[in-house]
Amino acid sequence: MTAAMDELLDILDLEQLEHNLYRGRSPKVDWQRVFGGQTIAQALVAAQRTVEPERHVHSLHGYFMRPGDTKLPIVYEVDRIRDGGSFTTRRVVAIQHGQAIFSLEASFQQDEVGLEHQLPMPRDVPAPDTLLSQRELLGKFGEAVPEGIRRYWERDRPIEMKPVMLKHYTSREKLEPEQNIWIRTTGPVPENRAIQAAVLAYLSDMTLLDTSTFAHGRAIFDRDIQAASLDHAMWFHRSHSLDDWILYNQDSPSTQGSRGFTRGSLFARDGTLIASVAQEGLIRLKR
Repeated sequence: MTAAMDELLDILDLEQLEHNLYRGRSPKVDWQRVFGGQTIAQALVAAQRTVEPERHVHSLHGYFMRPGDTKLPIVYEVDRIRDGGSFTTRRVVAIQHGQAIFSLEASFQQDEVGLEHQLPMPRDVPAPDTLLSQRELLGKFGEAVPEGIRRYWERDRPIEMKPVMLKHYTSREKLEPEQNIWIRTTGPVPENRAIQAAVLAYLSDMTLLDTSTFAHGRAIFDRDIQAASLDHAMWFHRSHSLDDWILYNQDSPSTQGSRGFTRGSLFARDGTLIASVAQEGLIRLKR
């Protein structure tokens, strides 16, 4: 268990202030704003605290409205919209400085048996054991990696990533807007479906927005690009242990109007489709 992973699990353990009211904090790191995946995950935890334990999240939809302040706690207010016979619906608003910075709606369902299929995991993807970690890539390519990406890779984070394709990180070549990244936590995740879903929500916000810049030979860390997540949707298909690498398959069908749209699929190493993700973000050229 790394210190960063230990802290991630700690910040997901929200403090209850009142009925339907919870408080979360940010890691003690020098970030300009709260990482979007953290806000998604904490809002989901707040919703989970008000739902019967046998009902599990199957989808969530969130909107980012203001950047989060890492130096202040975030208050999460839960609205118990509906407790139905089969589904439970919750709305959560994240608040700082008396203003909403993020809103989330999530739906929960008890496990049921029914029709089942899934698309297969992409073929011919190199195994994670054959790829270099981000720190190893820095050692190999050094100054060829742009400064913004280099600073991001050097941070101590609870998530480790191994990109399959390296051209985006070492050149400004225009590429097909798609990528595969192996991703895993830097420590064990408890065998608890609620916690596993929150950790999946946390890591699902990583690298997605950057995929929408591939076709333009750019990166979200470029100094002349203003980038920020606008919304985030996620569907949880199958419960699966998070004790191994996960393949994050991504593609960006469209970038326009200073917005980039990206889709993602999270596959366990055995090919199980765990979850699907969609996100649109701000990709604005600074003048």
